[in-house]
Amino acid sequence: MTDQEIIAAANAALAEEFELELSEMVPEARFDDDLDLDSLDAVDMVIVLEQTFGIKLRDSEAIREIRTLDDLYRFLIAKKAELAGA
Repeated sequence: MTDQEIIAAANAALAEEFELELSEMVPEARFDDDLDLDSLDAVDMVIVLEQTFGIKLRDSEAIREIRTLDDLYRFLIAKKAELAGA
């Protein structure tokens, strides 16, 4: 998957799960303030992303530091690259 494909897949999965508009899905969007997602939604988000990308995210400390969509994109791209190199 290319970086753009990862971003598009993440956006599609989150938009569907949380009934978000794709127009809201901009890199600087904050999960809490801009997308109105709370800590319970964060748990659902991890599950949806694990299913979408076929990777385990729950054990990663870095997932706890994600605040914006851009943070998420960078994390997913790095995680896929890490797994591709393993």
